[in-house]
Amino acid sequence: MDTPKRVLIVEDEAHIAELMRMHLADEGYAVTHAADGHAGLQALARGPWDALVLDLMLPGVDGLEICRAARAHSAVGRYTPIIITSARSSEVHRILGLELGADDYLAKPFSVLELVARVRALLRRSEAMARSARVEAGRLEVGQLALDPVTREAWVEGRAIDLTPREFDLLHFFARHPGRVFSRLELLDKVWGYQHDGYEHTVNTHINRLRTKVEADPGAPRRILTVWGRGYRLVAGTGAEGEAAPVDAATEPPP
Repeated sequence: MDTPKRVLIVEDEAHIAELMRMHLADEGYAVTHAADGHAGLQALARGPWDALVLDLMLPGVDGLEICRAARAHSAVGRYTPIIITSARSSEVHRILGLELGADDYLAKPFSVLELVARVRALLRRSEAMARSARVEAGRLEVGQLALDPVTREAWVEGRAIDLTPREFDLLHFFARHPGRVFSRLELLDKVWGYQHDGYEHTVNTHINRLRTKVEADPGAPRRILTVWGRGYRLVAGTGAEGEAAPVDAATEPPP
């Protein structure tokens, strides 16, 4: 019999935490709840955990500090997917959470069924990436880009770049399919593990942030290109003259 996946919820609103606990337990997960930041840090240390559902606004220690601690644990042990839930729905807070290493973000109020679907998708994706890393041990090189799926390190023209977990997953997916065009919904499905209309802006945000790290001039990208009306592709080289003209992802027509 398979051991149930362990999910840690750090949430100070008792009724929300209980709803999440019940629905996740119904899916067969072993769920632990911590009601404040200090309890969350203590529970985190009792890991490893297969997934972490984390509120940003917590008494004691805030969610961002717990997110940092979780990523520090992942650096020396098993990778733990993180979903941030918060009433802070602004772009700034979402990006800050993603920059600290969160895999996904849900603004309150949210559907608990959607949360369960996101957790399920993240766990599927984490398992698939672990299998892929074992199969593809060693560097994956495309043009002047290099990635190591085991250590989750990346380099551009020999220079190490600092990527969040989701940025690495996105770049790794592109690198495995150089030249192929993917729509936003396809990227949500293949990289995030779910496909919901209305969340394509998540792809935009990550493409834009990834371009700041892999492009010499993010405003005129030559590696990750936009294909009008279709989506995005990674070119095999550095974007020599003659490539399709890039388009700012914030103003492009939706793929």
